[in-house]
Amino acid sequence: MKSHYKTVGVIGGGAWGTALAQSLSIAGRDVLLWARDPNVVDSINKRHTNDSRLPGFTLASNIQATGDIAEAASRDLIVFAVPAQHMREVGKLLGPHVARDAASVMCTKGYERDTQNTMVGVIMQTAKLKPAVLSGPSFAADVARGLPVAVTLAAETYGEATRLANAFSHRHFRVYVSTDIVGVQMGGAVKNVLAIAAGIVMGRKLGASAHAALINRAFYEISEFGRHVGTQRDTINGLSCLGDLILTCNSPQSRNFTLGRHLGEGRTLQEALKLTGGTAEGVYTAGAVIERARRGKRPIEMPITSAVHGIVNGTLTVNDAIDDLLSRPEKPEN
Repeated sequence: MKSHYKTVGVIGGGAWGTALAQSLSIAGRDVLLWARDPNVVDSINKRHTNDSRLPGFTLASNIQATGDIAEAASRDLIVFAVPAQHMREVGKLLGPHVARDAASVMCTKGYERDTQNTMVGVIMQTAKLKPAVLSGPSFAADVARGLPVAVTLAAETYGEATRLANAFSHRHFRVYVSTDIVGVQMGGAVKNVLAIAAGIVMGRKLGASAHAALINRAFYEISEFGRHVGTQRDTINGLSCLGDLILTCNSPQSRNFTLGRHLGEGRTLQEALKLTGGTAEGVYTAGAVIERARRGKRPIEMPITSAVHGIVNGTLTVNDAIDDLLSRPEKPEN
């Protein structure tokens, strides 16, 4: 199938944005990456590298970078890959320069901390766009290397999702399509919080059995939350929920898992953040998830997420959180 989108503007010069730019170039797109840091722009344009955000990779020579967001906004397709808590600011910068019917895809995973809004919701408010959503088990380094990856892209219709998926797809980047925009966003946001808990279990050396149990109960928790916010069942069992949860809870490539491991080893949150580097979205998303879980006529309990939230906001120690989880009353499994 011939793609409708020849030129792509990637908004965000971090590891994920850079990896997506590389993958989109492999897929045959003409890519312009917007970055706030002039050093990143200079490095990409002159040396075809982004050593400060994604070291060790030589980028395709046809990838260009700019510090002018209006340039990126003029492209056929706009791809968002900035940290979740900066999305509102970037949306306001982009808004005056983008066509209201522009095609766009949200690749950032998280909820806005202050408003509990989704990333699509933030861009709808600030840039008057309604992006499709791309999410799934995909580390930036794997994508940049061209290793096999499978993700899900959700849009309002299957036709739109298929057209957009075709812009991303190549032999090693397989894109499944969906119309569950709510659910695909949900999985990518909540798994970051639960990965912190998985990292804590590993850092505390609680054993492989405890790690397996934590992931199982984390999946139950993400499933309950998914139903609470209106996620389709197939999405919960798919790449953007179960698939991404498995990946993020099991690998030191995950910043959220790594941060949790540092916390489990006894470091403070600030020490853990410094050692982890980059953005661990779960730290900022945990509180938003809990607030959303309390909404509606039937609020739900999320004990693992609540424990992570207590640890990162300083109201619980790691030991207290573990004790609280282990002392919960026995009950039927489901």
